[in-house]
Amino acid sequence: MTDDMYPSRVGGREQIIPRKDPVIYADPADNHGPLNSTQLSLYRDNGYLIFPEILPQLVEPLREETQQLREKLAGREELVCEPHDNTLRTIFNPCGFSDAFDRFFRHPEVLPIVQQLLGSDVYRMQSRINNKPAFHGRSFAWHSDFETWHVEDGMPRMRALTAWIMLNENHHHNGPLYVIPGSHKLYISCSGETAEDNYKSSLREQKLGVPQADTMREVLRDRDIHAITGKPGTLVIHECNLLHGSPDNISGDARQVAMCVYNSVHNRPQAPFGAPRPRPAFLSSRDHSPVTVAA
Repeated sequence: MTDDMYPSRVGGREQIIPRKDPVIYADPADNHGPLNSTQLSLYRDNGYLIFPEILPQLVEPLREETQQLREKLAGREELVCEPHDNTLRTIFNPCGFSDAFDRFFRHPEVLPIVQQLLGSDVYRMQSRINNKPAFHGRSFAWHSDFETWHVEDGMPRMRALTAWIMLNENHHHNGPLYVIPGSHKLYISCSGETAEDNYKSSLREQKLGVPQADTMREVLRDRDIHAITGKPGTLVIHECNLLHGSPDNISGDARQVAMCVYNSVHNRPQAPFGAPRPRPAFLSSRDHSPVTVAA
């Protein structure tokens, strides 16, 4: 294993470490990607991009597929429930069970953006559907995805991102994603140690890899919280180390989003940096073959 550039959960105190990796890996001399210089600057500075209602025509087919997946995967580990009841929280690996989701996350309006930002071919490390039913959908604590992927899956560097589509309206009351623009330039080395099979509890309620209150106060000292809201079909891309979370859904409207994690083929996972063994393949795919744009 190479040296750990981003140690976390090593039992010591929590600390903030400066980012050591680029945010954008695209060749500055290459102007052929779909993103213009303004969009690239926004992503570099804020850690995310929003494309309002870019693919609304695909929403209804994906909603129908979601319902079918709930029935097809009943009883499997890919279906994760809320922490305190059996309400559906997440469906993992929809791309592995649905042609509609597979094709969406290879769509020509999506994949070329990902490839430009990561500056290489990519593979789909993970896909999922997050479900927050009306009144019952529970929160996700502040966290960096990269911290978990690094510690528990062995992702070595910050060369990954998540692309996701809103399957219904995401508004201020139904538990939208909150992000902290600019927080991707910091790495929170969290306290604690990772127990074996931590994922079995963390997927329902994450406790490890969650920054402490004093750390979050420091992060927010000169940064704001932004709620990502939008209409169905809105596409969002956020950087792997961006701090994000979401509150409970206190409204009468469900919130549902479909997400895919893309990792550079040059950033394949090694042995976990802070866990006894890798998580299952539905959380970190063992197939590192580059994905191609859907015809």
